[in-house]
Amino acid sequence: MHEHAGWGGAAPILRVADVSASVRYYTEALGFSVDWAYPTIVSVSRGHCTIFLSQGDQTSGPTWVWIGVPDVQALHEELRSRGAHVRQVPTNFEWALEMQVSDPDGNVLRIGSEPLAGAAQGPWLDATGRTWSQQSDGSWLLTESP
Repeated sequence: MHEHAGWGGAAPILRVADVSASVRYYTEALGFSVDWAYPTIVSVSRGHCTIFLSQGDQTSGPTWVWIGVPDVQALHEELRSRGAHVRQVPTNFEWALEMQVSDPDGNVLRIGSEPLAGAAQGPWLDATGRTWSQQSDGSWLLTESP
């Protein structure tokens, strides 16, 4: 039996309609850098986060991706100033202080840092844009539809 040191980092593959437009958005609005590029697939990264942008049938979309960061509030201010489409501002949940950023193809980056201790939990925005609020029993109730 072979012993392995561990797994490498995962790189989600996001389906995009136009690789060039997506690369512009990820580099200009989100601050990513291009690692390598082919005509229909490009690798972009920021810090330890790598994402493949694929024009074609490597995946179906839109896709959601979770990305952990040290300070989502500071990142929110940066991304907003760069013109990123912030779908949901940093909102406190039991699992994280999390924001949602979408790209031109509807892929959503759920970006979060440690939750705020003692702060109330906010509403959560689902894939269709509906708002859910957590109830006192822990369940989630649909509170608003687009």
